Parts: sequence; structure tokens; C-alpha cells
Amino acid sequence: MRLDKFLKVSRLIKRRTVANEACDAGRVLVNDKPAKASLNVKQGDTIEIRFGTSAVKVEVLDVVETVKKDEAKELYRYL
Repeated sequence: MRLDKFLKVSRLIKRRTVANEACDAGRVLVNDKPAKASLNVKQGDTIEIRFGTSAVKVEVLDVVETVKKDEAKELYRYL
């Protein structure tokens, strides 16, 4: 699954266009490397998102196309 779509489905970022812009600005790292929005995400990858002065780092546990809002937190684990 594309990185921008995973960020939207997992609800780490609300909209796919915002996820796309964050990737283009270099604020999203996958496995400690700057990532483009089109990068394929798989289980075991670590994603770091920088929001101004703070950062969120998560590990991908599962990759699914659609998920209910309540179950979105099961797709990743905070590190």
C-alpha cells in the first residue's frame, strides 16, 4: 500500500492530500530515510512523522485497504 494511503487509513494524518504534502516536504521518514508518498509500506516498517517541534514514531503492524475508525489504532504501534 502507498505511504500516503496508509497514513490516511491508519488515521495518523486526516487526509491523503495532507499526507502527500508532508511526504513532499520531507517530514515523513520510513526506516530512517526520507520517503515519497508512493513508497510501498509493509509490515515491520517504522514510520516517523515530524510535526513542527514534535515527532511521532510508529511501527506498522498490519496493512489493510479499509478499516473502521475504532480498529485503525491496531494497524500500528507507538515506539
